[in-house]
This record gives sequence, C-alpha cells and structure tokens, in this order.
Amino acid sequence: MSGIEDAKPLVEISQQDGVMTITICRPQMRNAVNPATARALYAAFLRFEADETAQMAVLTGEGGYFCSGFDLKAAGAGGSDEWLASLDLEADWRDPVVDPRPGPMGPSRLMLSKPVIAAIEGPAVAGGMELAAWCDIRVMAEDAFAGVYCRRWGVPLIDGGTVRLPRILGQGRANDLILTGRTLPAEEAYRMGFADRLAPSGEALDMAQALAQDLTRFPQACMRADHLSTRMPSQHLAEALRREWRSAKAFVQEGRTGAQRFAEGLGRSGDFSQI
Repeated sequence: MSGIEDAKPLVEISQQDGVMTITICRPQMRNAVNPATARALYAAFLRFEADETAQMAVLTGEGGYFCSGFDLKAAGAGGSDEWLASLDLEADWRDPVVDPRPGPMGPSRLMLSKPVIAAIEGPAVAGGMELAAWCDIRVMAEDAFAGVYCRRWGVPLIDGGTVRLPRILGQGRANDLILTGRTLPAEEAYRMGFADRLAPSGEALDMAQALAQDLTRFPQACMRADHLSTRMPSQHLAEALRREWRSAKAFVQEGRTGAQRFAEGLGRSGDFSQI
C-alpha cells in the first residue's frame, strides 16, 4: 500500500439534508475492500444507524467503481487472515439488530432500521455484489455491471449473497448467477429485479441521492416499520448467515490459491480464459 493511500481515508462520509453518503475510496484498487476498509465501512454504518439526523444512507464508490469485491491481493498474501479469523459466529448468535457483528466486507451482517441505497457505477462484483444486495434499493448506471466473479477464484459468498440474492431474484435466477459467475449487465439486472433504477452513465450517485432525499419527506416511523416488516425476521437472518459462514473454510481450501492467481495477473480485464 502506498503512502498516498495510507494518508487518504479509506471511507468518506458526508451528510446533507438527512442523507448520509458513504463512499469507498480505493479507486486505484477498483474499490476492493481490504480489512481496514471493511472496518471503516462497518463503523460508518453504525454511525449512520446511531445518528438521529441521518434518515437515509447512500453507499457508493469513488472514481467510477462501486466495488470489485474483497481485496484478493491482500487475501492471497495472507493479509486478511487475522480479520477473517475474528469474524466467527457463535452458534447462539441470534439477532443482528441487538447484537451487531461485522462481516468480511464490513456491514454485510448488519440489519439497520433505516434504508440504504446503493449508487452503482462500474463493477459491483463478488463481495461488491453482496454489498449491493445488502442495500435496500440499487441504482445502477446503464454501463455498470454485477456478477459473482469470485466463483473463478474458489472464494465463496460469505457476505450474505447466498441469503439475499435468492430473495431478490428468485431461486432460479440466483442459481444462474451464483453457479456460473457470469457478468450481469445493468439492463439485464434491471429486468430481473436486481437493479431498481437505471441511470445514465456517471449519474447513479445523483439519482440515488435524489431518491434518498425524496424518501426523507415521508413520516419516518411509519416507513421504518414497513421497512422492517418486509424483511426476513432478524433471527432467521442470523441463522442463514451462520449457515453461510460455514463456507468460509472453502477459502482456506481453494480461495487462497485462487487469490494468489489473481494477484499474479490472471483474470484481469474480464479475461478468464486462463482460469
């Protein structure tokens, strides 16, 4: 990591008129999330939840990239081992509302009382797609794309992707994306229900912030009550996330080697012919 990156915040927070915007700031890594960034994202969303003046949040990424997933260069070199080892879920963990826990990508195990909108430019792939699925509404630029790209590297979905994608898309469409790891262009994402709004290229953040601002006009207690009721009960979410976390051992078996292949240059620019 360069001194320039060390000096710059990994996550930036701004707030205007009840809308908190949380931005991943590692554009040189296509906003891949390393352990320090995951911790910063988790803290940012706890701050949002606790801030009575923030009614809505928007999650986005700097430089035309939403998030390219977990930082495989760090993972391949063993730089994420301590972080991942700290994330085990006890068998009696039952409620992400009263007992919040971080996920590998940061906020992915949180169940917030207030809505979060994803503003997606460029890639929302692997763990980045899981972060987008964690959000309540997704605004995608027309040239953005998603995909379970971690399929190519032996890295399992452990940030709620196996829990949330079937609920958003239906089991069959989720199976297609999860098993094949194929690219999901924005237009198809909109047709199948992953993207809720399409924006012109470069305008996803503006559209997401405008939508968030519009939602602040409603009576908030009523909206939050409906928001809570439409989601999986927290104890069921905790059970599903505990079950998914068992897949983390697959990273030890296969993902470390895959991450090292990625770090060596395979699979860049969407070329997976050598995988």
